[in-house]
Amino acid sequence: MTFSTGVAAALKKVTIRTEAFINGEFTPAQSGETLPCISPIDGSEIARLSACDAADVDLAVKAARASFESGLWSKLPPRKRRQIMLNFADMVEAHADELALLETLDMGKPIRNTRNADIPLVVQTIRYYAEAIDKIYDELGPSPHDAVSMIVREPLGVVGAVTPWNFPLLMASWKFAPALVTGNSVVMKPAEQASLTMLRTAELAAEAGIPAGVLNVVPGNGAQAGKAMALHMDVDAVVFTGSTAVGKLIMGYGAQSNLKRIALECGGKSPQIVMEDCPDFDAAAMAAAWAVFYDQGQVCTAGTRLLVQNSVKDEFLAKVAAVAKSLKPGDPLDENTRFGALVDEAQMNTVLGYIEKGGAEGAKLVCGGGRALSDSGGFYVAPTIFDGVDNKMTIAQEEIFGPVISAIGFDDFDDAMRIANDTIYGLAAGIWTSNLNYAHKASRTLRAGNVWVNCWDGSDITTPFGGFKQSGFGRDRSLHALDKYTELKTIWMKLS
Repeated sequence: MTFSTGVAAALKKVTIRTEAFINGEFTPAQSGETLPCISPIDGSEIARLSACDAADVDLAVKAARASFESGLWSKLPPRKRRQIMLNFADMVEAHADELALLETLDMGKPIRNTRNADIPLVVQTIRYYAEAIDKIYDELGPSPHDAVSMIVREPLGVVGAVTPWNFPLLMASWKFAPALVTGNSVVMKPAEQASLTMLRTAELAAEAGIPAGVLNVVPGNGAQAGKAMALHMDVDAVVFTGSTAVGKLIMGYGAQSNLKRIALECGGKSPQIVMEDCPDFDAAAMAAAWAVFYDQGQVCTAGTRLLVQNSVKDEFLAKVAAVAKSLKPGDPLDENTRFGALVDEAQMNTVLGYIEKGGAEGAKLVCGGGRALSDSGGFYVAPTIFDGVDNKMTIAQEEIFGPVISAIGFDDFDDAMRIANDTIYGLAAGIWTSNLNYAHKASRTLRAGNVWVNCWDGSDITTPFGGFKQSGFGRDRSLHALDKYTELKTIWMKLS
């Protein structure tokens, strides 16, 4: 089986930008080095990206700093910034099909997802923050009669953003949209596995009217470009989405350099809890499956620990397995495909390694468990479920970032809460129950930034997103995200 014909045809419908976008222009890495851009659909090389390093990051930061200090963007009246950002959203929407194709070619997720979810949500994100910026007010303090105190928000300056490959443009928009509307200049470092949409979008931003130097993009390996950004003495903040291990490095780099602001959205090992009084077992089973199998499990909030009360576990797990077995990995460019590829060969091998370890540690394989569509040349793993998992097992403690469910039994509510919170992570959690007391008690007991009751992944741009514990700190989405990109200044005026 080969999907190469579809990849070749799709490549003719998109504009691929591979060079760094600095100060309004595309430019190769100063070293001349490049990185292969491999499509996970069939394993073919579809482009070569500029491999930016510290020298390129420095150029981008200088461009960002100059644009910020000029005031061309940072001091532009909020309503004018709003209009340009709305123009930007319109440009992204006008190129939605192209960007969806690029995302699928680059990352391997089904085209039905990129067309119907990822890119429309990017447009929504840009519009939301554009509309918000001229509706947020500064404050007057409760001053004595002979003074006036004002509390004002000011942009940080130069914001560096290091973004992941699982939702390449959507996660990037959660960073650049609020950073831009608050008047900052931005340097983006997209994941080296999936940089194409961010590079193309930067070009669209310039066409929409965002001035040169305000939005820059430096593709490259994290160990070179990402590290250089986090260590740069003229970057005022670094915002990051990715693994907890890399988040810890970035936090350290911030401390080693100029004590820049750091915000981290890191890993997760989220529990989805099904009580014996679940109001709808069929809906819960569908949610449990898609909480892990959407985007092939490459989702930080994936409900990879499925906690089911022992009295109903066997029957419920059979329902989840039926959903898993119905999901056949397929060509991501096919509109009918619901389950696509993993991002690259390294990630596929990592997932397969965890599956092997799960079996070795005594977990029982219910379904899946191996590579799929190997003759396509792409990187596919079948939807996989383990039963009989102990919460101390590696597959229950470490983030796999692949389509693997670890089913864990529990006796009662207190047992479920203990197991659910027994993790270094705290990004998301959920419970299915008809008991109002359990619903409220679980919502307060679960140590996670997002808690869902009788659903999974309920949210939109108006609600904050982020985690507890080693899932990071700081919030994306909602008006709360603006806090990351502004400084509060107190101005006290003495009256005569």
